[in-house]
Formats: sequence, structure tokens, C-alpha cells
Amino acid sequence: MKPYVTSNSIEKKTQHWLKKTNSFNTHRMELDRGKTALLVIDMQDFFLDPDSPTFTCGGPAILPTLKKLIAAFREAERPVIYTRHVHHPDRIDAGIMGWWWEGMCIEGSHESEIHKEIAPLPHEKVITKHRYSSFYNTDLETVLRCLKIEDLVISGIMTNLCCESTARDAYYRDYRVFFLADGTGSINEEMHLASLLNLAFGFALVTTAEEIIQQLRK
Repeated sequence: MKPYVTSNSIEKKTQHWLKKTNSFNTHRMELDRGKTALLVIDMQDFFLDPDSPTFTCGGPAILPTLKKLIAAFREAERPVIYTRHVHHPDRIDAGIMGWWWEGMCIEGSHESEIHKEIAPLPHEKVITKHRYSSFYNTDLETVLRCLKIEDLVISGIMTNLCCESTARDAYYRDYRVFFLADGTGSINEEMHLASLLNLAFGFALVTTAEEIIQQLRK
């Protein structure tokens, strides 16, 4: 199946998505630079390898964007926090997800690693999670509170599962959410756009990596 977006088409696609969400994307915000962190969700080989049963075609398309964004956060000396979605080999932590999904990303496997092009630095936090939301039964909220974070930039995959679930949970916890139209990806455009519409309406400012980078540099 032809991917709905590539690294070559994502700029044009993003303008289309922003136009579609514009009437709902009314809660304009600017980053509080000193209270901002970047969250990179589940950019693992398990989801980015075309041969994987859970390949997310929107993932490779956003890799160049995320490389620039991560570099900008590091240059600004702002936290970059990663997540990895994994399960025990015996699926003792799978629960209903073990029935819902055919494939599981097994902790310790090569496929569970974050893509080498955007790999975390030794001092950067990596959250291990077993459910869609990066907040659910993890120490993410503790880390954000200790870092005095109030603005959370969300990137990664999948737009409509782990990214959207995390954005909603962040909003419930009173974080200001900046959700990247060109820094998140799914398996098709319908799901990606649906999430952008939902989030713009009720939970987040839908924006672009370039807008975030410009605000970081102010």
C-alpha cells in the first residue's frame, strides 16, 4: 500500500491538515521556553521497519523533522524525553492488548530500540510503557513535575493511539499541549487528520516543528 505521506510530501500535506483544523485550532499559545519539554513517542524499529507487522508508514516520513526538532531542543538545553512501548516476553503485562493486537513489541529485543537516527543521549530520560498513554502507570508525570515543565510538545507515533492518548492525559493534568501535525504519524491520513481535528477542538494547539523551533530560538 502506498504511504499517505513521505518526507518529500509532508510539508505540502501539513499545510492541508492545518487548513482543515484551522477553524477549531483557536487556542493560540506560545511556548514558555524555560518550562518546555519535547516528548518523542515510540519511534521504535518495531513500528518503523517496513517488514514489521505493525509498520506505521507515517513514521519514516517524520524522521527528518524529528531530527531537526530534537537538535533544536538540545541546542536550547531543553529536555527531550522518549518513550518505548514494550511487553514482557510472556505477555504478563499485555492484558487486553494481547488480544487486541496480533504483534507485541518485546522488551529487550532489537525491534524495541528507538530508531538510531534519533537515538536518545545517555542522560536523556526514556519512559517504558505498556499502554497507549505515556502517563499511564509510568513516572512521566513525576519527571515533568521535577523539571518544572508546563508546556509539552508531542511528537512520534501513532498519531491516533499513543500520541493522542498522551495529549489527552497531559491536558487532564493541566499541561499546555503543543501537538505536531508534521511530527506525528499514523497508518493512514484519515486517522491522522481525525486526531488533529479532535485535539485542536478540545485538547491542544496543533502546530508544526518549524513554529516550535522558531519559538525556542526567541
